[in-house]
Amino acid sequence: MTDAFPVERRLPRGELVIALGVLALAGVVYWQSASIPVSPIFAKVGPTVVPYLIAAVLAALGALLVLSAVRGGWQPLEEKESTPDRAALAWIAAGLAFNAVLIGPLGFTLASTLMFTCVARGFGSQRPARDAALGLVMALASYFGFAKVLGINIGAGLVENALGRF
Repeated sequence: MTDAFPVERRLPRGELVIALGVLALAGVVYWQSASIPVSPIFAKVGPTVVPYLIAAVLAALGALLVLSAVRGGWQPLEEKESTPDRAALAWIAAGLAFNAVLIGPLGFTLASTLMFTCVARGFGSQRPARDAALGLVMALASYFGFAKVLGINIGAGLVENALGRF
């Protein structure tokens, strides 16, 4: 049965932007993979195989997302009608920004602890002291896991240098 007055469908712009962003990311990964130097020692499997595979998977997922967006989008109607929680987004964005700005001067542990606390607040936590303690424990475990186990320095700072003396 057809409607006498068809309803005009709008293209979900936000979902299309995300889909095109995934396609753009695939392009960047492919472009950067092409700049990886490959020694002639490698016959078929070299250092570019996995990045090219990731670019191909991202391109396929981006194409599927574009197709889904053109067909009406992937969000349920309830989500499309809800308003985003801008305060939560601001807390999460602030945590990421603090981490990027403070990881150099303060080190991985303090910057990551602050980021964890801000993200937890963005997700609705009302207990910043508990969140900071959990973030500190996880940041220290991550830092020393990389530094001591793998031998990779991911940003020593005040806390790491103080604890490294012991």
